[in-house]
Formats: sequence, structure tokens, C-alpha cells
Amino acid sequence: MPSPSFDRSDALRHLRTGSFDVLVVGGGITGAGVALDAAARGLSVALVERDDFASGTSSKSSKLVHGGLRYLQQKELGLVYEALYERQLALRNAPHLVRILPFLIPVLTRDGLLDAKLARALGSALWVYDLTGGARIGKVHRRVRKAKALAHMPTLRDASVAAAYLYYDAQADDARLTLTIARTAAREGAVVANHATVVGLTKDDAGRVCGATVEADGEQLSVAARVVVNAAGVWSDEVRTLDEGANPASIRPAKGIHVTVPWTKVRNDIAAIVPAPKDRRSIFVVPWGDFTYIGTTDTDYDGSLDDPQCTPDDVEYLLGAMNRVMSEHLTTADVVGTWAGLRPLIAGGTVGERTADLSRRHSVRASGSGMVTVTGGKLTTYRRMAADTVDDVVRSLGRGGASTTKRLPLLGAHGPAPDDAHLARRFGSEAAEILTLVASEPALAEPLVPGLPYLRAEAVYAVRHEMATTLDDVLSRRTRARLLARDATARAAHDVALLLAGELGWDADRVQHETESFRSAVAAERDAAGLPETALDCSLGP
Repeated sequence: MPSPSFDRSDALRHLRTGSFDVLVVGGGITGAGVALDAAARGLSVALVERDDFASGTSSKSSKLVHGGLRYLQQKELGLVYEALYERQLALRNAPHLVRILPFLIPVLTRDGLLDAKLARALGSALWVYDLTGGARIGKVHRRVRKAKALAHMPTLRDASVAAAYLYYDAQADDARLTLTIARTAAREGAVVANHATVVGLTKDDAGRVCGATVEADGEQLSVAARVVVNAAGVWSDEVRTLDEGANPASIRPAKGIHVTVPWTKVRNDIAAIVPAPKDRRSIFVVPWGDFTYIGTTDTDYDGSLDDPQCTPDDVEYLLGAMNRVMSEHLTTADVVGTWAGLRPLIAGGTVGERTADLSRRHSVRASGSGMVTVTGGKLTTYRRMAADTVDDVVRSLGRGGASTTKRLPLLGAHGPAPDDAHLARRFGSEAAEILTLVASEPALAEPLVPGLPYLRAEAVYAVRHEMATTLDDVLSRRTRARLLARDATARAAHDVALLLAGELGWDADRVQHETESFRSAVAAERDAAGLPETALDCSLGP
């Protein structure tokens, strides 16, 4: 059954009256991981997120749980080993959310994209990857012939393909993984609330941080905590400013964007990695149901942290890389979804160093007033980041013991899953609750957005059990409809808002506001990228 403690009204009530060992600021995957680790050690924990769970970087990644082949080029063997170890734990603790995914690396011998010498070097790198920990999943890389490569991705240019390498990593819906970690933290006793903003920090007479002022629903709450953990990602400097009085500028945001196209335009039955010669990077080409997403870029960013956008140059970069290796060209008219996120990289390195070359290692530090800040890292290593952070908290508190999350299954990991593959891959054993909703009201079995796999029942479940409170919460993160088909989702927005109104008590004005706000955001996203409005056509999926 869904955890009764994952209820926003109940959480706000506890925040008003409770006192906690730990208050976590930030509901991305790192903050959710910290809350889970601390609660599992028996500490009293609260987590607040100013927007929605995973609304920042943690819903806008490449959705891969992987070691990172390119970190081998940077001689970050320790980081690769750590990430592959964490990948193995994620596969064990969340098998319904994290799944093994084969990757194809075509050996391209024309146009100077990849010569024989580089192909041999790639083979050596893959052996290192296997030995570093990639082989933990029971599979090692292998070289395959040209015909096999083209069978996996028939849109590759025949004349350019000499052979390919096949290796294995893992994939997860990042927003759903983050949400499930937060829900598991609540199951372990944490008080968790979204749409709750920290507007100030409280200090005792000795100048130590001892809580925060949180604004939620127009009310300011004083939350007492012995330790405050800043896990706000790219916004962590803003939280540090509340503590230190000046912006420390410790974060160097790097923008990464992805585009979604109908699967029929690429027809890859497994993921692929293709070179982007312009800046010596590679991009992922990943199948996702009836769609394929392509990314990512890695560029310095100095705009608004709250609204990074995909630009025409970003789209051109990704489509250009694809069109160098494909026989069937992609155009902007094929792009049915985009997303842009910011990596919270730790500032440093040499002048002029590319963000792509900065380390993805994480950092945990305590300020002079005792606030603990965790920054850097990557999606795959969230659990290790959380454990290291809570270790610091435990030292400060003098109690709590060692981390137990290595063998802590996430919600939905155990118990029978339904035969419905779509629901099983999103909810695991919790999917039974969706089927119960459908059985009680068959109309909830209808698609939430025509042409996409999500059911109306999933939106109802999101409100009742997953703390969704806005239309965007449902269409961007509880489901990924906006990422897969932005315009079809915008067209369905009013119908979805009417469905949510019955659950959330919205009147006609609120329904209209939610609809217009969502459609305006989608239009701004499309226009910023210089893309035309598209129809949904995914009738010939894999």
C-alpha cells in the first residue's frame, strides 16, 4: 500500500510542530538520497523542496545509470569504479526502475570520424571499463560485424560503418527514481514536502544554524533542526548565501540539452553512441518506447538558473551530429520534445577549461556555522553522495551509525508486479494500486494524452499518493508526457486539468490558470528552440 506518510498536508503539519535532527533543503535526487540515508539510520528527518521533486537537474538528465566511458579519457578511474559499483546497487535495490541497456558504438571509417587506430583504442577502453566494474552485470563488451550494427540501427550510413562495439550500462526514468527515493524516505519516517521554499536560516546565540524559515501556501513556518543539509544542486550557492551573507560562487553550471524524435526516424532497438566531431564529444541515442531521445550537450551557462532553455544552436548541434552518421536526415520538424538541464559542477580547474572536462566528483563541506553542503556528483552516484553527507551529519550529532542504504530496496522493488509492462516498469509492485483504480472506474484506463502510454489512472494516483499538486507536476514529472510529445501534451492539458480538478478541488478559474500556464511554458520552450509545432506520430514504434 502507498505510504500514508507521503502526504503534503500531513508533512506541513509536522513541519509546524516538529523538531528534527536533520533538515534537508532540496528535493532532487541528492536531497532525496540524503533524506533516505538519514532516516534509515534512525535520525528524525525533514525534507523541503521549493518547487517539485526532481524539477531541476534530476528530471533533465540523460536518464542513464552508468559509469561514464568518457571519464576514462580523463583518467577518472576512481569515479568510474565508484559509479559502476553504485550502478550495481541500483539494479539490485530498484530493479523495477533501473534496467540493463545495451549500447552500440559504431566504428565509422569515413569522413574521418573514427579511424582504425581510434577503433583499437576504443576496444582497449571498453576492456578497462569491463575490468573497472562494467562486467559486474555479467556481460562484457564485444565487437560485432557491420551487418549486426546495421540491424540494431538501420538508419546508419551503410558505407560509413565498418563494425561496432556492443557494451552494457543501465537506464532509469530520473524523475521517477527521485520520487521513489523520496517516497521511500517517507516510508522510513522522513517528513517530506514539495512546493515549500526555504526563505531564511535560523541561528542560535552561538551563531550555529539550527533550522530554517520555510514558506508554503503563503504561510511561513519555523522548522527547528540540529543540522541543516544544503542539497539544492545548482541553487546551492543561493542557500549558502542565506548562511554566509555573500554568494560563494562555488558552482559552475553546465547546460545539457536533449531532443526527442519519433522512434521511426531512427529505428534503433538499443542505445547508441555517435561522435560529435565539433567538440570531440559523443552523444547518446536512446530508445524510449515509441520515441528516441538524443543528447547531450555540455556548455557553460550564465543565464537564469530557473529557466534554462534549448536553443536553435543546441538543436543544430545534436541533429548535425546525427546527420553525419545517418542515411535518413533528421530535421527540426522531427523534434517532438526537448529538455534542458544544468549540471551543478564544482567551480575550479584552469582558465578556459571546458565544462565537459571538469570532474564529476562530489564535495561535502560544513560551513563555520555548521550547515552541511553537498555539491557536484552525478545521478548514478547519488547514494554514495548521500552516505558521505550523512556521515558528516552523524559526526556532528554524535549518533546515527553507519549507512544502511546499500541493501535498502526502494518502494515497489519487492512483491508481485502486474503483467502490464508499462505499469510494472514505472511502479513495480505498487502498480497494483493503479489497476485497482481502473477496476473501480474503467474510464481511468483511457490514455492521459492520446498517443502516449500513460493512463488517466496514473494522474489520479499521482495526486493521491505522489504529492502532485500542479498540472506540470503530472505532465512533466509524474509522467514524462511533456518530454515525449510537447505539443500533443499541451493540446490535452485542459482535459487533464479537469481530471485533476476533481482530486484537488480546483474551480474553473484554477483549471484555466493551470492550463494556460502549462501551454505558455510549452510554447516558450518550443519557440526558444526555434521549432515548429508538431503532430504526434508514433504508430510504428519498436
